[in-house]
This record gives sequence, C-alpha cells and structure tokens, in this order.
Amino acid sequence: MESDTEDAELLVRGLQRHSHHVERVDSGMAALRVLDDFDLLLLDLELPDLDGLEVCRRVRSAGSVPVIAVTSRGTELDRVLGLQAGADDYLVKPYGFRELLARMDAVMRRVQVQHPATRVISHGALSIDTAARQVSLDGRQIEVTRKEFDLLHLLASHPDAVVPRNRIMQQVWGDVWSRRTVDTHVSSLRHKLGSSEWIITVRGVGFQLGRA
Repeated sequence: MESDTEDAELLVRGLQRHSHHVERVDSGMAALRVLDDFDLLLLDLELPDLDGLEVCRRVRSAGSVPVIAVTSRGTELDRVLGLQAGADDYLVKPYGFRELLARMDAVMRRVQVQHPATRVISHGALSIDTAARQVSLDGRQIEVTRKEFDLLHLLASHPDAVVPRNRIMQQVWGDVWSRRTVDTHVSSLRHKLGSSEWIITVRGVGFQLGRA
C-alpha cells in the first residue's frame, strides 16, 4: 500500500513482473479489510484516513500477516516506533527495488521458520502442509486465505476433539473477531473442500474436523 499513485503503480507492475500477486488499496481501512487474503503487507505510513502506526498495530493484533513499513520517515525514533508498532521490517524512501525484494524474501523466510519445516498433517484425503501453508485434497491443491488456513490447521491439529468456538476466535483472530466471522470462514472452507462434512458444527460448543 503506497500513498503516491504514480509510485504505487510502478511498484505494482514491478512486483507483478517478479511473479507476485499484488493488490493495491488506498487507505488504512481498506488494507485491514483484505488482510486475510495476502501473505505480506507493504504499508506506507502516510495514509489519508488512519495513522500508519495505528494500522500497523491493528494488523498485528488481528493476526500474523508480516508487515514491511515503507515510508519517508527515516529517523531512528521513527524506525523504533514502526518496529514497536509491529512492523517486521522498515524501509525508508527512496529505496532500491532490489533491496525491497530482498527484504520481502527475508521477512517471509522468518515467518516460515516459525512452523516445523517438515510438518504435514494428513487426514484422509486431506493434507495440510504447515511449512508451505498449503492445503490439498486428493492431491489437488485448494486455494485458501491465511485465516482459512489457520482455522483448518487448528481443527486438523486436534482431529479427535471439538475445538470450542471461543478458542478458535482467540487463537485465529486474536482481538479482532465476531461470531459471524468464524461462521463465514467455516462456510467458505466447506465450499472449497466440496462438502459440509469436512467441518462439523457441534452446537453450543464449536467445530470438529470431519471426513467427507
């Protein structure tokens, strides 16, 4: 998310040339609405609606999406405030595009090593690769969002237990959630997996991984 329109378009095209899927938004609120669908946020701290540091804090409280703050604020205090707000890295304008790519790669490597490198959860025809954050069914990869993956991974980590709704809310969404948010993501996962039997609703308690 880059505040200058021309610079933003150049950045988008450059990232796309390097095989990145990119979506540009123009405000902090818009960025918060699309977090679930992306693996990394490039955040310009000079935004038209919210303070960039506040956006960074909200992103961090909402989950684990890595953030690189991209800004013209280059003093030591600015960098400290950005990192304290939850940014994983801090890049000062003007910057080189190759440096940006290198920092993106470094941040993603740090995120990926938080999970066991070889952990794969198999549950019937369903396979969940923790390190790659990929889901496959009968050998076919299923495209899921970050939160959908986190929800499915939580259920698959406790295949013989009912995971309480409150635990799902806290562990997957942290401080930013609603009852409808969980139900929407469960419904989306059932659709993507091709059957409502993959996630069983236990009324008044929570959800359990099933078998289709």
